[in-house]
Amino acid sequence: MGNRDDVECWLTDMDGVLVHENAALPGAAELIQQWTDEGTPFLVLTNNSIFTPRDLSARLRASGLDVPEERIWTSALATADFCRSQMPGGSAFVIGEAGMTTALHEAGFIMTESNPDYVVVGETRNYSFEAITKAVRLIRGGARFIVTNPDATGPSAEGVLPATGAIAAMIETATGKKPYVVGKPNPMMFRSAMNRIGAHSENTAMIGDRMDTDIMAGIEAGLHTILVMTGISDQAEIDRYPFRPNETLSGVHELVRAQPVESEL
Repeated sequence: MGNRDDVECWLTDMDGVLVHENAALPGAAELIQQWTDEGTPFLVLTNNSIFTPRDLSARLRASGLDVPEERIWTSALATADFCRSQMPGGSAFVIGEAGMTTALHEAGFIMTESNPDYVVVGETRNYSFEAITKAVRLIRGGARFIVTNPDATGPSAEGVLPATGAIAAMIETATGKKPYVVGKPNPMMFRSAMNRIGAHSENTAMIGDRMDTDIMAGIEAGLHTILVMTGISDQAEIDRYPFRPNETLSGVHELVRAQPVESEL
């Protein structure tokens, strides 16, 4: 889809697009206000599965962005949605935090270490060798291997941290089983998000800061794709890929329409 005028629903990444290191980026608050005032359906997406939407809503509020929790779609929610669609009322062994376990509980799943239907690996700061060993044995015993997102590293104030993809690689090597990865760049994440707000690909846009996840998944899901340069991408990064977004903008402030000036009587 080449024309922004046809866009009626919006999906946007969070880090590098709306916020950077817990500070709102220029234009982010105004853009969310614009969508809210006009009744435009939108969702804020994140591959991070640590936090619940309520936690993320509070964090965004502290950054100066008013995003209600029902407007946040995480890889944990998308993963729980996928598991429920595949096996309603199933069971799972989870390596992850509250964002993942809460999403699965709300999807009607039981958490168990004994013969689960799924082993679900999400983001956590507390990986234990014992939990990884348990996951390996359960997968070798027949549990299906699901991963929330493929990111091999994540950012922190001290530098990069090993993330979900790195832990999943260890389990994959030990089991010989490839996981099914629900989060970006799997377009499944966008499809479940669009279902959540009743959107269709023909009239939905995706704003992201990464070519390898946001833009690739957006193109594969048939969305109007907008790359912003406030995150990790620069021209050299764009040139590495054989595909292009529909638009490249310096930041989300370019999507904020000027307010009409009230004429004084």
